[in-house]
Amino acid sequence: MSTNAISGTTGASNAAGTQSATAAANEASDRFLKLLVTQMQNQDPLNPMDNAQVTSQMAQINTVTGIDKLNNTVAGLGGSLAQMQMLQGASLVGRAVLMEGNDLAFNPETGKAGGGYELAANAGKVQIEILNAAGAVVDTVTQTNKSAGRQGFEWTPPEGMSTNGMRFKVSAASGNTAVTATPLTSALVQAVNTTNGTLTLELSNGNSTAYSQVKAVS
Repeated sequence: MSTNAISGTTGASNAAGTQSATAAANEASDRFLKLLVTQMQNQDPLNPMDNAQVTSQMAQINTVTGIDKLNNTVAGLGGSLAQMQMLQGASLVGRAVLMEGNDLAFNPETGKAGGGYELAANAGKVQIEILNAAGAVVDTVTQTNKSAGRQGFEWTPPEGMSTNGMRFKVSAASGNTAVTATPLTSALVQAVNTTNGTLTLELSNGNSTAYSQVKAVS
């Protein structure tokens, strides 16, 4: 999916929509003015329209026209924003993004797997359970004295063990008090698309995520 193709298609669609709305507003204005002129030409000479009536009707058409122009401006801004998002999303293709999730990410270059988590407060002990595709615990990683915020971990799978579908579960505590730990996962962006105005990233782990859910890019 090329950025130019995405941008061009979106731009053409927005331009067509704006031109159509503008034409409709102009037609409505023309019809109103023709009716007003006809009404004035055929008015009763003994009981003509007063200035207040004419001013009121002109104000109405100006209000309608102004609303249409405002709507067109908003639509144009929305289209520009969508194009900017697509350009930003396209620049992420091939890069790793960090988001909420508990998929274990495997690095074939290092032979290690890993993930991350975000602590709501300092934790004296953090326990990460490594789960296979069936959900069974195959190993545990323990970390101590971790500060609030984002943290990461690595795990080396035993030789011959498949890492497909593996996940992890994080629990943390400060003394006897549990600390909220949100799991974080990373994956490469393979493609981008838009659905109902929402920019979506297609990831190397087979999942997809909204662009707004990305916490970091590397």
